[in-house]
Amino acid sequence: MTDIHKTAIVSPKAELAEDVTVGPYSIIEDDVTIGKGTKVASMTLIAAGARIGENVTVAHGAVIATQPQDLKFGGEITTAVIGDGTVVREYATINRGTKDRNETTVGKNCLIMAYAHVAHDCLIGDNVIMANSVNLAGHIEIGDCAIIGGVVPVHQFVKIGAHAMIGGGFRVQHDVCPYALVAGYPLKVVGVNVIGLRRRGFKREVIKSIEGAFKPLFFSGLNTTQALERIRGELQITQELEVILSFVDGSTRGLVK
Repeated sequence: MTDIHKTAIVSPKAELAEDVTVGPYSIIEDDVTIGKGTKVASMTLIAAGARIGENVTVAHGAVIATQPQDLKFGGEITTAVIGDGTVVREYATINRGTKDRNETTVGKNCLIMAYAHVAHDCLIGDNVIMANSVNLAGHIEIGDCAIIGGVVPVHQFVKIGAHAMIGGGFRVQHDVCPYALVAGYPLKVVGVNVIGLRRRGFKREVIKSIEGAFKPLFFSGLNTTQALERIRGELQITQELEVILSFVDGSTRGLVK
């Protein structure tokens, strides 16, 4: 049975699975759906438009699906989607979308640590980790298994590739290549995220192939067009290299180099 604390305020129009838990003084508004096994802690706000999956944890004071902090927002009906197994820690905030995408999306099995902010129309993949006080502006895309260190601000419309890792405290203004390890002032690629890839089961030869693509792209002095020509002309294009090439071709803000 659903376990709703007597001090919680839950709209009769909200749809909660039978075994959802809602803690003291939390508020759940109209037009909310919450899947089975999800635990909503004390003093949270689950606003209209929230679509929360199964076995999600929403910690004390978190706020999900409030209106975008965008002056162009016109009151349109939009959503904030949280995938199964994701953990949203204390005082994190996730805004719903605007008419641009109509939703903000956080994937499955993500960890959104305390005081992090996910702005309108962001698209976050599965197994992403955002450390404490990461701040995402609007329209950001983050690939699967990316890790963002603490107190990192990310500029609007930036894309962060799958399996990338961003060191804590640095500012992200441009797109971050998949598999990259980035740090420094100004932000730069310092290598392949080798430790992260090993932990996720990438084989040695696969990591070597990624390193082979990174040399012309980031450590040769070639411009991006020249580097792509060299990669396509000299290297065997594996699935991982195809991910890199596709990402670079689709970059609109330019790459962190």
